[in-house]
This record gives sequence, C-alpha cells and structure tokens, in this order.
Amino acid sequence: MKRIVLVGNPNTGKSTVFSRLTGANVIASNYPGTTVGYSKGIMRIPNSEKAEILDIPGIYTLEVVSRAEKVAMDMISEADIIINVIDATNLERNLNLTVQLFKKLRIPAIILLNMADVARQHGISISTEKLSEKLGLPVIPTNALSGEGFKDLAHELINACIPEIHYKENEKWNYIGAIVEDVQKTEHRHPTLSEKLSGISVHPVFGLVFAVIVLMVSFWLIRFIGESLIRYIMEPGFNILYKPLLSNISNALGPDTLLHRIIIGNLINHEIDFRQSFGLLSTGFYIPLAEVLPYVVSFYLVLTILEDIGYLPRLGVLLDNLMHRIGLHGLSAISMFLAFGCNVPGALATRILETRKERFIASTLMAIAIPCMAQIAMISGLLGKFGAYGFFTLFGILFLVWIGAGVILKKYIKGESPEILVDIPPYRFPYPKAIVKKVWMRTRHFIIEAIPFVLLGVLIVDILYIVGFLEFMGKIFAPVVTKLFGLPPEAISALLVGFLRKDVAIGMLAPLGLNFRQLIVASAVLTIYFPCVATFIVLLKELGIRDMIKSAIIMIFTALVVGGAVNWIMILLGL
Repeated sequence: MKRIVLVGNPNTGKSTVFSRLTGANVIASNYPGTTVGYSKGIMRIPNSEKAEILDIPGIYTLEVVSRAEKVAMDMISEADIIINVIDATNLERNLNLTVQLFKKLRIPAIILLNMADVARQHGISISTEKLSEKLGLPVIPTNALSGEGFKDLAHELINACIPEIHYKENEKWNYIGAIVEDVQKTEHRHPTLSEKLSGISVHPVFGLVFAVIVLMVSFWLIRFIGESLIRYIMEPGFNILYKPLLSNISNALGPDTLLHRIIIGNLINHEIDFRQSFGLLSTGFYIPLAEVLPYVVSFYLVLTILEDIGYLPRLGVLLDNLMHRIGLHGLSAISMFLAFGCNVPGALATRILETRKERFIASTLMAIAIPCMAQIAMISGLLGKFGAYGFFTLFGILFLVWIGAGVILKKYIKGESPEILVDIPPYRFPYPKAIVKKVWMRTRHFIIEAIPFVLLGVLIVDILYIVGFLEFMGKIFAPVVTKLFGLPPEAISALLVGFLRKDVAIGMLAPLGLNFRQLIVASAVLTIYFPCVATFIVLLKELGIRDMIKSAIIMIFTALVVGGAVNWIMILLGL
C-alpha cells in the first residue's frame, strides 16, 4: 500500500484536507518512541489500489528544531507520494518550504493550492498553469471546506512526479520571488468584515475586550450545553433505564455482602444513590458518563469551533506579553486552554514549545493550576449553592497561584524563552463534518482514558476502606489535613483518590458536609498537589523522570503552602 504524506506549513488547512480525503476512516497515533501525534487514514486512488494517507505536524522549513519537526521529517522521508499543501493567500512564504523540500528529496509529489477561494476574496489571482510549469509539478487549486478541486486531486495523484528544483542557496529568495512575480497578481480592494474583525482581535486594547467576550460566551455555551445534556438526557437515562437494572442486581446480591459493597456500593436510605453509593456499576459509571462526559463534549465542541474559525492563534498573539512574564510565549496559552478540557492533550500540546525551560514551566503550571473539565464539572456541583461567588473565589486563587508560580519558575529554571513565531490564518467558516469528527475523536479518547481509571479508583477506594487502610492513613496525615488545611480526617480518602482521578476525588467531598471555606481549600489542594495518573504518565514521557520528580516536588510544596495559607486567611476573614 502506498504511503501519501500531507506536508505544509501550520494553518494551511492540512487537517481539513485530510478529513476530506479520508472520510471517517481515521486513526490518531503517536510516532514510535515519542508522544508526537499524527493522523492516519485510508483513501482510494482512482484506477489504483487503496493508499495510506498521513497528516503530520506542520513545519516551516527543513531545519529541525523541535521533536515534532524531527518526526515530520522522518515521516516525509518514508513517503511514496508527497502532497504539499500551500496556503494560496501566502504563496511566497509557503514556497520557502516547497523549494527546500523538493531540492533535498527526490519523491513524487503534487502541489495542492488550498484556500484558493479566500485568495480570490483577497484580490489575489494565481495562475496554476504557470506555477505548475515553474515547479515541474501538478498544481491543483482547492477549497477544503467546500470540496472544490478534490476530484481533480484524486485523479492527479497518479501523475505525481519528481520535480527538478535548481537554485543556489544564497539566491533562494530571489528564486522564490521570481516565481511569485510571474504567477501571482493582486488587485486593490477594501477590507472585508473578517479582516476588520481580525485586526480588532489582536489589538492591544480592543483585542482584550474581544477575548473576554469570546471566553465568557464560550464558557457560558459549555455550561449551557453540558447542563442541558445532563438534565434532559443523561440523568433521565440513568434513572429510568439504568437504575432498575442495578436495583435487580442489588436485590440478587443482597445489601450486606462484600460483593454488593464493591459492585453496587452502599444503599442511601435503602436506595441506590449514583453520587454517594460509590460502587463500580453505580458511581463508577455515573460520574464519568452522566456528570462529566456532557461537559467534555460541550467543551470540545466550543474548542473545535474556535480552532477551525482561526481564533486560537490570535489569542496566543494577544496573550504573548502576559505569557512572557512567566517564561513562556503566547502559543503556550493554547496548551493551557486544551488542558481545561483534559490535562492529557494539554500535556501533549507542550511538545510544540521549543525549549526544555518552556516545556517544564508549561507542564508544571498546567498540572498545578488548570483543572480539567471533568473536575470543573464536579466543582460546579459542590460550589453551585454559593453561586458565582464560590466559583470565582476558587478560580481567583488558582489564577494567582498560576501567575506566582510562573514568575518564580521563570526566575529559577535555567534556559531560554524564545519569541513567538506564528502565522495568523484568516477567519473562515468552519466545516461541520470536520467539527463533528474532531469532537468525536477527542471525546472517544476521553471515554477510553477516563472510565477505566474511574472504575479503578472506585475499586481501590473500596478495597482500602474495607481493609482499614484509609482509616490508618487518615490518622497519619490527620495533622496536615485537620490543622493545616482545616479539613475533617475523612477528606484523606479524596486526597488519595486524586492521584487516580481528580473528578472522582472532588465527588467524594459531597457526603462530608463541608462548609464554604473547607470546600475552597479542598478543591484548591486537589487541583494543585499532583496530576491524575494519566496526566502523570504523559508528563513523565514529555519531561523525563528527572524533571518530572522536580515538577512533582514543586506541586506538593505548592499545595501545602497554598492550602494552609488559604485556610488561615479565610479564617481570619471570617469565611
């Protein structure tokens, strides 16, 4: 089977092209020996066999700086055919990669001139015939959103050929400039609405107002969609369809048996309580599916729309000054934003950062101060009775911790934090099919990753409770938990479970009857002190064992300081 590799700069529409070519037959994988991801699918070449098509990380040049770029180069060198995706609105910049690529590698290729419609709207016309003649390759103009040109693309794959690129290294830009001058013409026109919005969204003042509005609307949508799914679909489904089945299993097992305690959990007022029974089939399934999954779906839906519209790079540029104060650059904000959905993809996204210092700071700050959407959903349930006051109190504390820890890490972690280098794509209308596919792939990853660890966490807690280990640990850590944090000894169970799943741990606080101060302290400590086991494994791969140990020590120390400080400050304030 032939291997076709999509190659191009970031933000050229490669992922949408990939979605068009592969349909639903997609597998997301990591390159062997790394955590650098790529997508793999199957397409059929007309009058030929099926071909494997790979969507690899975007690159600007052949000069390898990051791990993602090295993986991209390794996969390009193994290709049978290269599809070079070029952004028609930025021809000169994109040709820099093209001429380097085909001067160095003798691999059959075609050029896909994507976003041709956007180029026309910008007053840019490109002669594909002249460009094909200059490069010695088939050139197909396409619109990945509408599907324009893709029939021609599929047929032209059989005509892929090895180009002959001749230029002297010190004359590369003259060579590219001559091509652009010959094949491209531009016309004067007035700015479009999207271009005006683009200017506003990166303005130092108006851009911040725009960002606040976008983020407020985004989180309102996330909560509205999540709560609607819970209220009208998940809760009725569990209560009407699933609860009778569990009741029959409960009656068959008998409420006083060990097996009942593990599988069904404790009966609350002689009934199964999905939040408090804490059995494998009750709480173990209810928390991830009924209370967490709806928020995860709604978050990834909103995130994907912002991503496909083209807003996230603008947010990165806008926050660049703030991020540099904590040793990062603006694009780090994207990994932080991803972490609000799930810390695992947030941790994976740190690989786009160039230096060890940036990756260490970003990973540590993410683990310390960014709760995942699953955890936020459970926190919302606990603090909901206090309204916006409780929610903003907790997140205000976490934001101050994020800033403070970042400033300290920037000062004491050796290394460099380079300036931001990013292309800002034009605003464009998202492709619905691509949105559905991305949301499904991200949600499927959460389901596969979350449910096993939730069940494992519930099982371990049950076993530790039965054998008396939790009571034993409660006595050992009682001075820290009760005197420093001001929490009841029973909270030690939640702290232990937090190593496995933070959302389950937060849920375990519900039956303890904690007051406002205790809920804030417990939620803050659980967020800060250590990542869940899935995130820990990813960070271990990303940072290495030495840096991971350093990061873990920072997390635990920060949790002790912040938990104690918040507890005593709130006591002094009478809260």
